[in-house]
Amino acid sequence: MGGGSVKDVQSKKELHEVVHGGAPVAVHFWASWCEASKHMDQLFSHLSTDFPHAHFLRVEAEEQPEISEAYSVSAVPFFVFFKDGKTFDTLEGADPSSLANKVAKVAGSIHPGEAASPASLGMAAGAAVLETVKELAKENDSSKAKGQVQPGLGAPLEKRLQQLIDSNPVMLFMKGTPEEPKCGFSQKVVDILKKEKVKFGTFDILSDMEVRDGLKKFSNWPTYPQLYCKGELLGGCDIAIAMHESGELQQVFKDHGVDTTDETKVTESGNAKGGISKSTDLSTKLTSRLESLVNSSPVMLFMKGKPEEPKCGFSRKVVDILRQENVNFESFDILSDEEVRQGLKVYSNWSSYPQLYIKGELIGGSDIVLEMQKSGELKKTLHEKGILPKENLQDRLKKLVASSPVMLFMKGTPDAPRCGFSSKVVSALRDEGVSFGSFDILSDEEVRQGLKTFSNWPTFPQLYYKGELIGGSDIVIDLQNNGELKSTLSE
Repeated sequence: MGGGSVKDVQSKKELHEVVHGGAPVAVHFWASWCEASKHMDQLFSHLSTDFPHAHFLRVEAEEQPEISEAYSVSAVPFFVFFKDGKTFDTLEGADPSSLANKVAKVAGSIHPGEAASPASLGMAAGAAVLETVKELAKENDSSKAKGQVQPGLGAPLEKRLQQLIDSNPVMLFMKGTPEEPKCGFSQKVVDILKKEKVKFGTFDILSDMEVRDGLKKFSNWPTYPQLYCKGELLGGCDIAIAMHESGELQQVFKDHGVDTTDETKVTESGNAKGGISKSTDLSTKLTSRLESLVNSSPVMLFMKGKPEEPKCGFSRKVVDILRQENVNFESFDILSDEEVRQGLKVYSNWSSYPQLYIKGELIGGSDIVLEMQKSGELKKTLHEKGILPKENLQDRLKKLVASSPVMLFMKGTPDAPRCGFSSKVVSALRDEGVSFGSFDILSDEEVRQGLKTFSNWPTFPQLYYKGELIGGSDIVIDLQNNGELKSTLSE
């Protein structure tokens, strides 16, 4: 063991043996659903190559409750460091700098008397470890170190990104604007920041391709939205929600002296638009007309043109999606009525078309509807609101299993797996060039529990071919190693 790899611990006995083996040990307690765990695990495995004489272990906290309880793990990510068979130090939370420092302390320098190489630390964790890099590179020329941290970004762009990140104490890079978010995840983070009553700046990454692509490299974070506080990346939508619910976000803002605000004033970078307010500029007569239109059908689409003849691509996209989901809907052609067209923007606080309403509630425009369809959230909403009849679970599972010839039920998505086993199966399928459908079982508790009984297989991931269960990650990897995976999935 050692030599630059992270080993998954399966039992308390195994951990005990490694800890008492004499070498320094670092253990990462993680959870497959936690975005921050994944982020920290990248750095953790990177550190394992920098410190080959130490043992790096991983424990899935919820799967190994006995070990977690022994070390009082109550939140993830959580790290425990051992030296000479004794607990030497611990670390709770996603703090890349502290992790790198604590590992360096417990495992000793790579070469005695030298700091860990900033480039090797930085490549894994990007901007998040800049702090560490600065500390570790005091003897080195830190600007050189910083240049190595963000590969492939020119100096002018890097400077511009840094200025944007620093332009407000709380800064959100999102799709769209706070008044008109262009994706459900961006919308959620905007809502959270308003609940936290903090002043924040935003940047619409859809308006600038250079920033959109550059920031992913700069922050080493592949998706949007991205939330920063005083120049530090906090994370994306999942992390913002988790931190908000645990009260941690409030604490971070407090610790950094971020101004709170009583009215929801939102400052946009380089564009001082006012905040968001439900306008009262509409006459009572128009308001009640809009209200009755919005509620005139359980599913109501305000679009350009008619369903048979849409007058814009976005309207057509939503019509197609509703038809694919077998939904009966009514529509209103906003090109036929200027008063409704202008009034509804104010009424819904949503300034573009199409707009989709379900039971009088605004769902969003074409981007959001498309995203919801992809994630299965649209179908779920339609069932919950009684628009589509409640499917019984057995039928639903049969349909899901057969929805693609090769179908993978996993934790997370193929591009962002939430557990190592799911990740292995995705890699195996991609290596063999097999195209497959997938379903994130963390997004639906009913499917998660139901499928265990349906397939008589207690764990995830689960891979199906033409409706038949092939097995979990062990079986898939065995098939791949024997050169039989591709042929099994194309018989």
